[in-house]
Amino acid sequence: MCQHRPPCPPADAPDHDAARLVAYHAEQGWGLLCNGVIVFEDTGELLPDGRSVPNRRGLLVRAA
Repeated sequence: MCQHRPPCPPADAPDHDAARLVAYHAEQGWGLLCNGVIVFEDTGELLPDGRSVPNRRGLLVRAA
C-alpha cells in the first residue's frame, strides 16, 4: 500500500504507528496511516484486519 521511500512499516510491525499520515479528520478525532492503520486521538488504533489496539495512556510515565 505504501508508495514512500523508504517504505513505511507494515501494519503488523511493532513500529506500525511510524507510518505517514495520509488523511486526518480532526473534527472526528482520527487519522489514517498509509499502512492502513487508523489512529485515534485517545491513542487507540484499529488495524486493517479489524483488530483493535487499546489506548496507551496508562503506559505513559510522568516525569518527576
